Amino acid sequence: MFEFLPEVGLRLPGCAGTLRFGMDERTAQWAVATVADVRDGWVCGARWAFSAHYRGLTLDVYGDTTDRRGGHQNTPGLAGMGLTRDPFTLTGPSACPVVLRGIDLFGYPTAEVSDALNAGRPPTIRLGGGGLYLTAVSVHAEPVPVES
Repeated sequence: MFEFLPEVGLRLPGCAGTLRFGMDERTAQWAVATVADVRDGWVCGARWAFSAHYRGLTLDVYGDTTDRRGGHQNTPGLAGMGLTRDPFTLTGPSACPVVLRGIDLFGYPTAEVSDALNAGRPPTIRLGGGGLYLTAVSVHAEPVPVES
């Protein structure tokens, strides 16, 4: 089970630990590598990114974001991550639970998930998908305060 922890990061399946906002790339890759093969990735505005596949889900992780034009928050270390469902598994619950506050986001139809979350969805969580079931969920770090 993956568990989104909006203020913290993402708890990984089994005993793999938790991806915590601000952690360095090597530590994040090591944690993910205990449950899946890690592949290099790319995210515009991020110094590093990687992905991994686990039971019909793709985990994307990126960090050290900066953008002179303001498209991203300046965030040192792990800045964001998301889970996307395999397109062949979109007609029912996912094989691995993806949980936020006790609600399996990929386990129930989108309308039921939205009703259960109601207004309690944190602003750092993004839900994606317009079909019967959600197709993607992501979380990003809180903005780093700008010192004046």
